[in-house]
Amino acid sequence: MGLFSFLTQEIAIDLGTANTLIIYNDKVVVDEPSIVAVDRTTGKIIAVGKQAQQMHGKTHENIKTIRPLKDGVIADFSAAEHMIRGMIKMINPGRRLFTPSLKVVICIPSGITEVEKRAVRDSAERAGGKEVYLIHEPMAAAIGIGIDVEEPMGNMIIDIGGGTSEIAVIALGGIVCDKSIRIAGDEFTSNIEEYMRRQHNILIGERSAERVKIEVGAAMTEIDNPPPDYAVHGRDLMTGIPKEIYVSYTEIAHALDKSISKVEEAILNALEMTPPELSADIFRTGIYLAGGGSMLRGLDKRISLKTKLPVHIAEDPLRAVARGTGIALKNVGKFPFLMR
Repeated sequence: MGLFSFLTQEIAIDLGTANTLIIYNDKVVVDEPSIVAVDRTTGKIIAVGKQAQQMHGKTHENIKTIRPLKDGVIADFSAAEHMIRGMIKMINPGRRLFTPSLKVVICIPSGITEVEKRAVRDSAERAGGKEVYLIHEPMAAAIGIGIDVEEPMGNMIIDIGGGTSEIAVIALGGIVCDKSIRIAGDEFTSNIEEYMRRQHNILIGERSAERVKIEVGAAMTEIDNPPPDYAVHGRDLMTGIPKEIYVSYTEIAHALDKSISKVEEAILNALEMTPPELSADIFRTGIYLAGGGSMLRGLDKRISLKTKLPVHIAEDPLRAVARGTGIALKNVGKFPFLMR
């Protein structure tokens, strides 16, 4: 530690399509939805995170809400930069005489292109990052779950986030084979919106569909301790009048079936690409699930039936990637897989 170490602030960012988490001093200090609200006339940022989320779907013509990330990558460059900057400000809201230089580790999807990587790095640098490191999401998830990624043992990680589902086999501190598909939590949400429109003639917004997914979302029609039916409010497509209907978890399981099948297909694909020695390891260790999507009721069971392998859900799956990114931040010199 040099004389000026106190001038450097070290943070780990899990930049997600749905939520962004920031870890500082081993603690999750920011956990906010990845969304910003902008004044259309001046272009100024009005709100970031939860405040902007509350405006989502309810704005008038002068305000628009932007989700800067789509499918795990930055879709709106300046909004992303403002969002990162706004969230870094939330860490210590007190006024400071100087802004410390930032050392940042950010996690990115494994199927990301060089151009998309550049966009993440530039956004972080323009938000004040002096040293920026990148780590692949499945790697961060594995570290967060507590797997020793550097040993010669194969482990399969599935990280189902908001924009992408990342499937990777990890051994010896590297990703041996990976499959990244752009079907994840957001896709599940839009499946629910679509289903409500088709089946019940009711129009619901993204936030309502998200709530339905959390309250009664399921991956199978038969699950242990099923949730009670949930009241959904929306606009009747025939009359245009607000109305309420009740949906059950079995309906939502039907609505999500196609998307979950695609995730299963990708898992089988990744297993086919795995070298035989690592397949033998995975047979013993099973599959690890992380990310918000893994909290879908019965998903672990369904994947287990499909692959005939044991499936373990990480404890606190929403924060596994963030935790792993935080650990990587502490071991910047030690982990060779961090990208500058």
